[in-house]
Amino acid sequence: MAVERKFISDGVRKVCVEKYLSKELKRAGYGGMDITRTPLGTQVTIWAEKPGIVIGKGGKQVRQITQDLATDFDIESPQVEVQQVQNPNFNAQIMAERLANALERGWYFRKAGQSTIRRVMESGALGCEVILAGKLTGARSRTQKFVEGYVKHSGEPSETIVEKGYAIAIKKLGLIGVQVKIVPPDARLPDSFEVLPPVRKTVEEQPLEVEEVGEEFEEELEEFTVEEEFEEER
Repeated sequence: MAVERKFISDGVRKVCVEKYLSKELKRAGYGGMDITRTPLGTQVTIWAEKPGIVIGKGGKQVRQITQDLATDFDIESPQVEVQQVQNPNFNAQIMAERLANALERGWYFRKAGQSTIRRVMESGALGCEVILAGKLTGARSRTQKFVEGYVKHSGEPSETIVEKGYAIAIKKLGLIGVQVKIVPPDARLPDSFEVLPPVRKTVEEQPLEVEEVGEEFEEELEEFTVEEEFEEER
């Protein structure tokens, strides 16, 4: 059970770190993180829309994050690396945070969901799905889904290809859960294929040498005439 307990503890630790970073780096446009074990320690990569806010003045913020990861979450020798998100419209976590902020500012949920879908698809994504769950219009909770394009919901592609993000919007009536799924434009879908045009191979015919062919034909003709004379004599 030691191996199973280690997997569970690592998963719980990763969820806690994800929750901590999403709370501390909300203003920086937090876009996700990745934890990798290395021979020198633990590499923690943070993606953000504004890396300057994550680093802080003179590196104060990133040093504080490194210290908290080592003391509060028992991460061995954490090495924090901050990278900028190239296109925020393809980052599901950033789009979920933007949608949650729009709902908190008073946007109507249908307008906010359709606006997010349209922005992602106009950027070139293959598919996008937005799910809003909570007290959207009244005292009773409900779920509203917006889908456009191609989105995988099961199997290995749903785990490896689809980008997922989750955020919470705090409203007067209650909390609204925001879930965003994005299929980036460079994703290779398992059921996609391309039909190539047929290739016609041309065989280059080499011209036969007349002299060689004539010599072979003369030898065969001589053998044939000798056999006929021998049979006539018999």
